[in-house]
Amino acid sequence: PADCTPVCTTEFVAFQKRYEQFEELGCKLIGMSIDQVFSHIKWVQWIKENLDIEIKFPIVAANDSVAMKLGMLHPGKGTNTVRAVFIVDPESKVRLIMYYPQEVGRNMDEVVRAVKALQISDKQGAVAAGWPENELIGDRIIVPPATDEKAAQKRLEDYECYDWWFCHKPLKM
Repeated sequence: PADCTPVCTTEFVAFQKRYEQFEELGCKLIGMSIDQVFSHIKWVQWIKENLDIEIKFPIVAANDSVAMKLGMLHPGKGTNTVRAVFIVDPESKVRLIMYYPQEVGRNMDEVVRAVKALQISDKQGAVAAGWPENELIGDRIIVPPATDEKAAQKRLEDYECYDWWFCHKPLKM
């Protein structure tokens, strides 16, 4: 985010309002921008004083080289950063990157949905395509494609399938 800017301020407040939900999902929120630490401190104070929201997650002051490596600097717009979301798993593997242009704010519901879908995929070995509201299969999850002919035939017996390569199953919570 950029400190003391309206869209990023609303996004930070939205992340904070979902802080407990992210914690329940086992997620740690970290804000990161190329602004200086002193600017972060003042911005968080401003949010508390003016919006009565206490930001409980840390904000990292990334230098330009870190921002460049992560693709955070908007090409052709100087030092302006893109609006980015990085979802990193417990093994420190980047699982998802969402880039938004400066004209579009981040959608917290989509971030939560993406985290849940990745967790479901990891736990159940299935793809949560558009979960929980896939237009074709609803809240069911897609079974990864078979790797051989025998497995392709077996899956037709074990799952609900449109064909051997397109099977789905109920989500087990």
